[in-house]
Amino acid sequence: MFSPEGPSLRELAVQALSSVERGYDLLAPKFDHTPFRTPDSVLDAVAAALERKGPFDTGLDLCCGTGAGIDVLTRVCRRGVVGLDFSAGMLTVARERTRPAGGPPVSHVRADARALPFAPAFDLAVSFGAFGHFLPRELPGLFAQVHSVLRPGGAFVFPVVAPPRPGSRAYWMLLGFDAVMRVRNAVWRPPFVMYYRAFRLGEVRPELERAGFSVTLEPLPGFGRRPDGSPRVRMIVARRLEGGPAQTAAGSVNS
Repeated sequence: MFSPEGPSLRELAVQALSSVERGYDLLAPKFDHTPFRTPDSVLDAVAAALERKGPFDTGLDLCCGTGAGIDVLTRVCRRGVVGLDFSAGMLTVARERTRPAGGPPVSHVRADARALPFAPAFDLAVSFGAFGHFLPRELPGLFAQVHSVLRPGGAFVFPVVAPPRPGSRAYWMLLGFDAVMRVRNAVWRPPFVMYYRAFRLGEVRPELERAGFSVTLEPLPGFGRRPDGSPRVRMIVARRLEGGPAQTAAGSVNS
């Protein structure tokens, strides 16, 4: 699972017993050599899909980590890209990444995604692999924050991988990981929030709609389909409607 350049077992243990912020500060120099980084195949598929929809003017990579999603945005945005994360260590690595000349200017901001320090200035927001760090009760506030920084018609885009089949090896691995994390957080402080099975599409879509988004699901065809015919990987495209959440909710009642 880990390359030779990745973290040692001891380093992972120290990270797991730290806070989320401190843990990622420690992991940052070796993060790109772990399976926690979003695979290039997923990043490239999302970038290709966005290129067909764009170009866009300004983009935000929410919880940008070491900047892999920023590279997606520089392919589709013309005027500027911002990477936001609350780990100073991850942002340091993101700043050090070498990007092709001639792309849009890139800036990095240290902040909490639950309190975004921006006006409605973005046409596109993306996020890759970060939602496990938010408890289900935090999603309404998170989505409201993203809604607040997008211009009307702006899009919030992220990939979602289909959950593993119940009883499969991957199913038991994720179930076991989440169980270990729950025990860890029950007996150790500060907590480290990372749950792979807490972000469920059936619950996420209604929360996005309540936040004022119009939501569509687009399959990423390069990953094929499961035996039941459903896509293995989808791209969620949530567009900010002209009105806010209250207007959206009123419209739903009257329709």
